[in-house]
Amino acid sequence: MNWSARIQQALSERQQQHAWRSRPQVQHNSTREIQVEGQRYLHFSSNDYLGLSQHPALIAGWQQGAKAGAGAGASGHVTGYRQQQAELEDALASWLGYPRALLFVSGFALNQAIIHLLAGKDDRLLADKLSHASLLEAASLAPAQLRRFAHNQPHSLQRLLAQPVSGATLVITEGIFSMDGDSAPLVEIAQATAAAEGWLLVDDAHGIGVAGDQGRGSCWQQGVKPQLQVITFGKAFGVSGAALLCDDATADYMVQFARHLIYSTALPPAQIGALHAALLAVQQADGARATLQQNIAHFRRGAASLPWQLLPSESAIQPLVIGENSAALALSRRLAQAGCWVSAIRPPTVPPGTARLRITLTAVHRTEDIDRLLEVLHDAAGE
Repeated sequence: MNWSARIQQALSERQQQHAWRSRPQVQHNSTREIQVEGQRYLHFSSNDYLGLSQHPALIAGWQQGAKAGAGAGASGHVTGYRQQQAELEDALASWLGYPRALLFVSGFALNQAIIHLLAGKDDRLLADKLSHASLLEAASLAPAQLRRFAHNQPHSLQRLLAQPVSGATLVITEGIFSMDGDSAPLVEIAQATAAAEGWLLVDDAHGIGVAGDQGRGSCWQQGVKPQLQVITFGKAFGVSGAALLCDDATADYMVQFARHLIYSTALPPAQIGALHAALLAVQQADGARATLQQNIAHFRRGAASLPWQLLPSESAIQPLVIGENSAALALSRRLAQAGCWVSAIRPPTVPPGTARLRITLTAVHRTEDIDRLLEVLHDAAGE
């Protein structure tokens, strides 16, 4: 089969499975509301959990940083590494209690870099079954052996850790899972990993900013300090990019050998300016975090009697499992017709048969917004 035929077959299969992905053209996005193709909706699909993407201090930080140029102009290993970036790395490391922090262009690139660099052919990678695609793809492409333990089940991990290995062990999990919204039992996972003399990597993309004191994240909240902590800035920080928190030796190792870092243009000065402002805003966002928790509790009370499965999540991510792809799409369209934007998430992003509405709540949603969403969901259930 030639390339054209192979591509056409794959596209046809995707459409037949009701799994076709599209990119809506957005004209306006205030986190609370979104305008798509001329129509305004209440927005329940944003990862901007604290609403910081619209914060005046972040916008001012971006504009101030842009005075140094629209782009970094080079890799950080050439001339792209600026004083402001070094200062941001130091501030992040101090905030989270690590010797070092390294900035990356994205969480996907960071996870690819660290797993690819650490995992040798005699090593093993033990990953939670529902870990993010960036983690599982990196692990599957690494020369190390990949085994997946049952989701949030330390006993399943312990059984794998008990098996002999000639090399080193890296255990991989998320702090708050991106599709189920539940939290990992990090204390038990960290204890099991330490007992087996392994390293622990926690991707806390959805915990940083919203969990723990000053929004320091899931690890801080649970009193766990993994050898490798990944945080990203495209969720509660309201910007984009990512950082790896680690010890000095690991940071130096990454600087010397991580190709995703070495051969990528450094983050632009404008983005660094916005991230400096975002870090301060996150640290001072206790009020927003309290409002977010109130919104989560209000939604869960109102959704408890819906006929679909609402997964047990106390995070901003509230997954409503519908089942079949076509049914999830139909419910998403029904909500859109009533003015609520909620994306349907389908396989392969989630396991087959668990297509869902991934409802995300933010600190900028109002009680009446959530009440409107609940009203439409109950109406749809009645229909």
